[in-house]
Amino acid sequence: MADENKTTPETETPEVKETAKPEKEKKEKKTKKDAELEKVKAELESKNDLLLRTAAEFDNFKKRTERERAGVAEYAKANVIKELLPILDNIDRAAALEDKTGADYIKGIEMIVKQFEALVGKLGITEVAKAGDTFDPNCHEAVMHIEDETLGENVIAEVLQKGFKIGDTVIRPAMVKVAN
Repeated sequence: MADENKTTPETETPEVKETAKPEKEKKEKKTKKDAELEKVKAELESKNDLLLRTAAEFDNFKKRTERERAGVAEYAKANVIKELLPILDNIDRAAALEDKTGADYIKGIEMIVKQFEALVGKLGITEVAKAGDTFDPNCHEAVMHIEDETLGENVIAEVLQKGFKIGDTVIRPAMVKVAN
């Protein structure tokens, strides 16, 4: 009976091999999973880093664009003011004159007006209303209404304050008196 309890290496080997295989396969699967997990973690960190860098670059772009926009606006204002300064100088000269009723004074004021109109034309600014034009609520502000049989309906009878636009942008709507 003692012999019956003894196991031979032939009977022992298959059982050990069978239990050893699943453990080895489990370890290999675990190692593969760990490697895949590490790979996914590395890829996630890489994507997260890329996202953070992109967000920072976009923030820098916004700040740089805002600075450039402010600089361009300041430059544009400076150029317009530079063009206005000679007109302002002439107005100061006219105001300094003691005799404001003479022909020279009136001629000086007319020259200032022409100088200003030339500047407005140079800057591409156009007038938006003249008497006889059709009323357009996008460019005109009707402050008075009159009945006049000689004028058509929605026709500007009188311009009370000039309006101006540059390109398609209305700088100031014209205040007008509209007929009918």
